Amino acid sequence: MWHLLEPLHALLYYAPEAFDEAAALGYDTDGRWPSYFAWRAAPLGAAGPVRVASAFYSFSPDMVARYVPVARTTADPADAPAAPATAGPADVLAARLRAVDRTCRAVLGEDAVAGPGLAEAPALARRAAEAAGTAGRPLAAANAELPWPGAPHLVLWQAATILREHRGDGHVAALLAAGLDPVEALVSFAAVGAAPEPVFASRGWSAAEWSAARERLAVRGLVEADGTATEAGRALRAGVERRTDELAAAPWAALGAEAADRLADLLGGPWLAAIGSGLLPAENTLGIGKV
Repeated sequence: MWHLLEPLHALLYYAPEAFDEAAALGYDTDGRWPSYFAWRAAPLGAAGPVRVASAFYSFSPDMVARYVPVARTTADPADAPAAPATAGPADVLAARLRAVDRTCRAVLGEDAVAGPGLAEAPALARRAAEAAGTAGRPLAAANAELPWPGAPHLVLWQAATILREHRGDGHVAALLAAGLDPVEALVSFAAVGAAPEPVFASRGWSAAEWSAARERLAVRGLVEADGTATEAGRALRAGVERRTDELAAAPWAALGAEAADRLADLLGGPWLAAIGSGLLPAENTLGIGKV
């Protein structure tokens, strides 16, 4: 279910329609990070870089500090005359929903968005999302607290977002229980071949921080000298992923196997559209594949 829903959520961070909405608020759109931090952190309200880094976990705090203040105070009106001087979380959330609406229409197609076919899947996904517990899960809780939109395609996106953040919050708990700090989590993930190391550079850790984390994992017997995982390292990562699945299971148990299977069938078309859009990178840290 995660593999089916994650691409739908992640379109927000790559779609040109989302960059248009970010630019209208005054954000720099030469790269994706200013709008990424704005969109993803907006449900947390006026959270500063410490809280955002805590919730996002795998990003370097230095990187978060570069972008989160920008995500709270946008460009000067002289640079973006149509934009307000300051975009608060409510402004960003409204723009985020507009971005999702435009992106879904572009990627899924107007007929799919407006047609009767996209009705059952959002209802099932919402049932699962409403069964997702939010205790100790800051990003899931923040998104679950938002009002549900009316349009089915927006309901589907919001449900996908709640469910992916619910899973992500649980993944952070599993990493903490395994004794993996934020950079060690990435180093150990790269060590099992999840993605090439340069892909993980997008999280902002310096070469020295990465090397130090690798040395700490080597002392624990989790990586070889060349950075590949030892048998113990692979076992630790497998345990993290297994625990993540266990912590993410409650919404699907509440929905029931028959309804979950039905949702999986219904998500096939939107999944193919999202993956086939070409917007999502082939190599990424999300585990998103390609057609």
